[in-house]
Amino acid sequence: MCEPWTPTRAPTRLSRVRPLLRFWPDLRSRIGVYIAVLALTLLANGIQLIIPLITGHIIDGPIAGRDLSGLWLPVLGVLVIGIAEAVALWARRLLVAPVVAHWEITWRSRLFDRLQYTSVAIHDSWESGQLLSRAINDLSQLRRFFAFGIPFLVTTPLIIIIGTIILTFLQPVFGLIMLIMAVPTIATVTAFEQRYREASRRSQDTVGEITTEVEESIQGIRILKSFGRSPWAAQRFARLSRKFQGIEVRKAKLDSWFWSVLILLPTLAQAAIVAVGTWGVVQGWMSIGAVVAAVTISMVMRMPIEMLGFLLADALMALTAAARYWEVIDIRHDITDTDGRIADAPDVGRYKGELDFEDVDFHFADTDRETLQNLNLHVDPGQTLAIVGATGSGKTTLASLVPRLQDVTGGSVRVDGTDIRDLPVNEVRNLVSVSFEDPILFSTSVAENVSMGAPGVDDDAIWQALEITAAKDFVERLPEGLDTQVGEQGLSLSGGQRQRLALARAVIGQPRILVLDDPLSAVDVDTEDRVQRALREILPDSTTLIIAHRPSTSALADAVAVLDEGRVVALGTHDELLQSSPLYRELMGAAAVTAGTAGRTTSGGTAGGGAQ
Repeated sequence: MCEPWTPTRAPTRLSRVRPLLRFWPDLRSRIGVYIAVLALTLLANGIQLIIPLITGHIIDGPIAGRDLSGLWLPVLGVLVIGIAEAVALWARRLLVAPVVAHWEITWRSRLFDRLQYTSVAIHDSWESGQLLSRAINDLSQLRRFFAFGIPFLVTTPLIIIIGTIILTFLQPVFGLIMLIMAVPTIATVTAFEQRYREASRRSQDTVGEITTEVEESIQGIRILKSFGRSPWAAQRFARLSRKFQGIEVRKAKLDSWFWSVLILLPTLAQAAIVAVGTWGVVQGWMSIGAVVAAVTISMVMRMPIEMLGFLLADALMALTAAARYWEVIDIRHDITDTDGRIADAPDVGRYKGELDFEDVDFHFADTDRETLQNLNLHVDPGQTLAIVGATGSGKTTLASLVPRLQDVTGGSVRVDGTDIRDLPVNEVRNLVSVSFEDPILFSTSVAENVSMGAPGVDDDAIWQALEITAAKDFVERLPEGLDTQVGEQGLSLSGGQRQRLALARAVIGQPRILVLDDPLSAVDVDTEDRVQRALREILPDSTTLIIAHRPSTSALADAVAVLDEGRVVALGTHDELLQSSPLYRELMGAAAVTAGTAGRTTSGGTAGGGAQ
């Protein structure tokens, strides 16, 4: 599970913004366009400061002198400014939209690619909802921030500074008033930033928890309904929702407090400007037009000052989103090629399929307990080795090492004498096909699910694979045959049907090495027998490693290895182990096995030993 985030020591100013600074290489590729966006944002908002000066000129000029001839040029100036503002806003949106959309796609693709090449152990340690919320919610937050937040966060302080300079030129005391106001504003921003940053992180992590809860409830809806646990699931969801509500209420309180201060401070400054300006007009050292211009400028500046609250909150949420994004990107590629990259264009034709486990040790990252210990096995090309053991003996872990879903922590797994860690990752995974007890199908057609094992194959090859796995008959009866959509995870099909489609996906590419983790547990013994025999006929050169729970499966293997607490405690043929291994007899149910497999072996089901 993903550990919840908790604040520790206060980070430095640079470390707070570093997650956003790490996006600079992506920004640099479009920096010219982005600078134009910043310039247009500054123009659209800053040009409004000119209108108060024009208003002051009109009051002190045409109005005071009652000369209408001097009115037309200022009015034309106001019209030009309005048009320029509209054009600048239009151009800004036109430029920024494709740029930030491109960045969002780049970042999301990068995250997805990263997840494709992390080990299974990494995926097991993260809640799926936390990954989904990073891929969707957090990147959407970043897109909005780069499209809207940064341009306004950069230009808003500039507008405030420019406005203060203009006020200072109108009357130095006006500039002094704005500078005095800046002191409590900065203090308020500093206090708000730390508290809101922590609340924002908790909020976005809780969104990930809620996403996980919804996803698991939907995927497990049959279990929840079968056990009458829907009220329990609803209570869990309600508890998370209340947690999220509490965090959002706290954020709202921080927002309301911050916004209130940011509204109050410019109001006080505006009142001071009105008071000082009125006094100056009465005393005769300031014109009415200058006072009106100053008051109007302070009103124009009020919106940017008040926007600081929204912009800062948006920036803090973006910082949190960026930090959460880089947490995934920074996951080390623990399964890569020897030069640290992921290679394509696999070349598997040169392999015979000889498989060796040499002094293999394995333990998971979160424990020192060895799941596999000093394990040695050899499988000749084209032979079948069954792996048998009690629950927790390490069978599935052993199977996961062959396609490098996980890597050994000691010893090596070798193909044709070469450590698979020295081979290109994609080459290993094209050399090895897998089929698991709990099959995963994708929300697409039967044909696309099966052809995933050999992209580009034609329908004839798909039908042949389906025939091998005894799936052809039921696929022919589906409404649209190969084009039938199987639904999310293939749940529109029975367990046995899903297993046979997954097995067809594994065999269609005629792999050199086939790893089967009890792939036919949901079908009857006769169907399993038929499929196993078909596999031996169609794939005579494929080396097969099969996790077996049924005597019928073990009987068809060339050899059987018995695992106990991560060690090989017995090795031999099915019949040999029935005679020599008490543990094997116990696992197989010796009485039923002895009575039920004699006919099967007589008809040629059991081959000679091939494991050494």
